[in-house]
Amino acid sequence: MGGGQIQSGSSSIISTKYILISLGLSLLGMGIVIYMTYSPGVLEHLRLKRMPGLVIAIGVTFLRLWFIASKIRFLGEEELSWIASVRVALTWEFASAVTPSTIGGAPVATYAMSREGVKLGKSTGIVLYGVLLDQFWYAMAVPILILAGVWFEVIPPEIGFVGAATMVLIYAGLLLYGALLAYGLLFNPKAIKKLVKSLFRLPLLRRFSTRVNEEAENLEEYSWQLRSKPPRFIGIAFFYSTMAWLCRVAIPVIVVLSLLPANEILLILRSLAMNLASLVIPTPGGSGGVEGLFAIFLGPLIDRTVFIGLAVFVWRVITYYTSIGVGIFATTWYVNNQVDEIIQATNSGETEKEMEAEKRAEM
Repeated sequence: MGGGQIQSGSSSIISTKYILISLGLSLLGMGIVIYMTYSPGVLEHLRLKRMPGLVIAIGVTFLRLWFIASKIRFLGEEELSWIASVRVALTWEFASAVTPSTIGGAPVATYAMSREGVKLGKSTGIVLYGVLLDQFWYAMAVPILILAGVWFEVIPPEIGFVGAATMVLIYAGLLLYGALLAYGLLFNPKAIKKLVKSLFRLPLLRRFSTRVNEEAENLEEYSWQLRSKPPRFIGIAFFYSTMAWLCRVAIPVIVVLSLLPANEILLILRSLAMNLASLVIPTPGGSGGVEGLFAIFLGPLIDRTVFIGLAVFVWRVITYYTSIGVGIFATTWYVNNQVDEIIQATNSGETEKEMEAEKRAEM
């Protein structure tokens, strides 16, 4: 970190401000939930026989990271090593946790892959295709939730009509965004190329336009390559994406069941609905909002209200705070690597100047 930012060239990719805001909002949201549900002696109600479930939750967190890294490596046609793929996955998760949902971790993941030696156009294509696979998962999850709503209270009645209407809008928005992305990436990659070029005609971005226009051509080429892939390729990539999301849905379920019994089916359905709703929270990493969503969606299923705050705390430590802690090391690796390259280039330039000076002296 330098100057309060993790930097790429002259432009920052992650601001310290976002990290502090994300952490602050998360602590505030978690603090409110704990304050509203806490009562003395909460730890006395814990049962040690359920505690191994927390170890399983940690294991599922690492399994999710492996699926994300596998998807990245597979979409990159194994150009990235396993270690590099894990680094990119950690950086992507870290960036997603500390940047607003409108920005997301995709730009930082693109930067990370380019630092690993993948062409910028190809790395952009990999990220876009990875996001598209997630959209396919949403398109599959939304009908499941709507159908399950016939038999189960997937949307908590506590959120009222406005909350239910908001969830419907979220479902519709995810499906629409997925359809537009699929059209642009699979059927009309020229549209994405035109959009990218148009964005970089803006005054603040115009100085990058030459490089971006070249990479936009690579993006279009990679999009056509993906389109020509056999169904098996798509199926394997979608499998990795789906399994990563199932792990994400499973973690809060496992955390709750590690504390006390609950309706397993309803826990899974509400965890899925909660994770979809968290995608539209505008704060960095959804902080401050996801803690409230947990209390709203899963809280009513926890018999002992005093356990709600504890469950939120354990869930966020396992997923969010661990992601930030480990992700900082992964992201800093790229920054240090870039600094080393700059130093080497500078030293190389100085050596060349010295050699030229010696030649002139000999003459």
